[in-house]
Amino acid sequence: MNPIYNQQVEQAFDAIRQEAISKTKAAKNEDIPEITIGKATCGLAAGALDTESAFKEALAEQGIQARMKSVGCIGHCYAEPIVIIDHPASGFPPIFYHQVTPGKARMLVKSFLLDHDPLFEHLLGAMRENEMIPQVLDFPRFQFEKRIVMEQSGFIDPGKIEEYIARGGYSQLVKVLQSDPEEIVQGVKRSGLRGRGGAGFLTGAKWEFVSRAEGKEKVIICNGDEGDPGAYMDRTILESNPHQLLEGMAICAYAVGAGRAIVYIRAEYPLAVQTITQAIQQAEALGLLGKNILGSSFDLEVVVFQGSGAFVCGEETALIKSIEGERGMPQHRPPYPAQSGLWGMPTVINNVKTFSSIPAIVRNGPEWFSEIGTKTSPGTAIFSVVGDVVHPGLIEIPMGVTLRHLIFDVCGGIPKKKGFKAVQIGGPSGGCIPEALLDTPVDFDALNHVGAMMGSGGMVIMDEDTCMVNVARYFLDFTQKESCGKCTFCRIGTHHLLRILDRITKGEGRETDLEQLETLSQDIKRGSLCGLGRTAPNPILTALRYFRDEFEAHIFEKRCPACMCRQLTAYYIDLDKCARGCDACVGSCPVEAIFTTKDRKKGIDQTLCVKCGECMTACPEEYSAVKKVSPPDLAPIVERPDK
Repeated sequence: MNPIYNQQVEQAFDAIRQEAISKTKAAKNEDIPEITIGKATCGLAAGALDTESAFKEALAEQGIQARMKSVGCIGHCYAEPIVIIDHPASGFPPIFYHQVTPGKARMLVKSFLLDHDPLFEHLLGAMRENEMIPQVLDFPRFQFEKRIVMEQSGFIDPGKIEEYIARGGYSQLVKVLQSDPEEIVQGVKRSGLRGRGGAGFLTGAKWEFVSRAEGKEKVIICNGDEGDPGAYMDRTILESNPHQLLEGMAICAYAVGAGRAIVYIRAEYPLAVQTITQAIQQAEALGLLGKNILGSSFDLEVVVFQGSGAFVCGEETALIKSIEGERGMPQHRPPYPAQSGLWGMPTVINNVKTFSSIPAIVRNGPEWFSEIGTKTSPGTAIFSVVGDVVHPGLIEIPMGVTLRHLIFDVCGGIPKKKGFKAVQIGGPSGGCIPEALLDTPVDFDALNHVGAMMGSGGMVIMDEDTCMVNVARYFLDFTQKESCGKCTFCRIGTHHLLRILDRITKGEGRETDLEQLETLSQDIKRGSLCGLGRTAPNPILTALRYFRDEFEAHIFEKRCPACMCRQLTAYYIDLDKCARGCDACVGSCPVEAIFTTKDRKKGIDQTLCVKCGECMTACPEEYSAVKKVSPPDLAPIVERPDK
């Protein structure tokens, strides 16, 4: 490329950048307050739209002029609806409020925007350190994170491309267009970036295979088919910062010589589909995608393909078949997609998080990225942490931090002062890690060593009241239903595993079941074609490895130590704690199994009880009279007065 060509690209983008900066500055009026509301799926589900309406109504009633700004997810999903108020006239820094209901919104308008009282009792953190807020220096857990992919999430409006550009967005694409494509590929290789979709294959090596593959036409695919229970990292990135993904895809396309790109998203993510579609249209309108990008000879057509929600389509060959209009089923390899993928073209398939990491690598250099994390797993990892944890949500931490640090320091530990039981990491195909292994580093190799896997980033935390046999059954039930049926081992083997686990959780386990579970699991791992079948037994194998005593209790003692398996559990009422005249449990019982004794306390008719647990939920906390016991015959029998 000659200097004139470079200058044309620079000049074209400089005009776009200056206009974006001007628009952003004009929108943010320093003289009036700015109210930012998180409106990703988590925020909307928590009532962000009602909160936004309440702010607008209160502002109009008080005659206050303020700017309303919509952003994506900042990661603190437990705190939704989230609101950040920047009130320059008050002298305070931008303040982060959590769980802002419509009533709290009206209160903040009057107290903070009108009277300059920020209501410290309702804030969660300040955007920056400030002497006026000495007790809160930063967001909880932000000090532990290293944000690369999520750096802009929750701070920019995903529907306004100018906000991304004003913060340096698409500058790395301009930089790449002035470079040799081979340099870009080698830079990604030196960074050590591994695929964030679960397999952990070296991204640079995959790009190199495609860049050197024969064939005039090449294509890249972004795998956004996120189907793990409790996982929502990719969806949130798409909803919060779609342009960083598009910039990463454009850089990849230029590096490998592709002219077409596809963003594959499951149709169950309507907001993500809408956001990325709008982002593509905006980028095309500015000449950042499409024909002759920024006046160069580089063309890139980007389209969105909506999948039908099959978990197996997360496997790249099944995903390709889905795009081609066939049933999503894994294919034998070789040839690999890098050799012959979509419609026979050399194809790069990377995860949302993988592509979104590329702009930062180009901006800061591969050496910068490789120094973050560990030697074999550089960079950061994004997890959606759910389950029995104080602060569930999205986190981005450097590779190599321990599970203990992640769960207890970053996410606040286990609620209600309960004990930690296990963490399921890697989605339904991951493994269950016990407390004894909480000092295991979070990286691809260390997790594989203990029987788990990085996966795409789903993490489920379980407390002491969790039955690991039932957990293994739950995850296997999911993978068994999601099996495409192509492999005999996966189709039939997982079915037999599920039957065995069902028997055990019902108290019908046999002495030979443990051996059969282990043997059949190993056969399925060896005989399955794709990753779904090869990893489906992982929850069982790790549960047997670390929680074997619970399986033995179910089989040989016919009891569930966690009192979680319905057939092995009974509910009863502790008469010493039951309050006379309290009928809270009576109204909650769907089968009228609860009766009043002669001394006006309550009892449970075990012949009618369906063990739904509603009575325990309804019982006032100050009494906690409803108890669980396993095996069921340990429950004290209380005679009904009418019998």
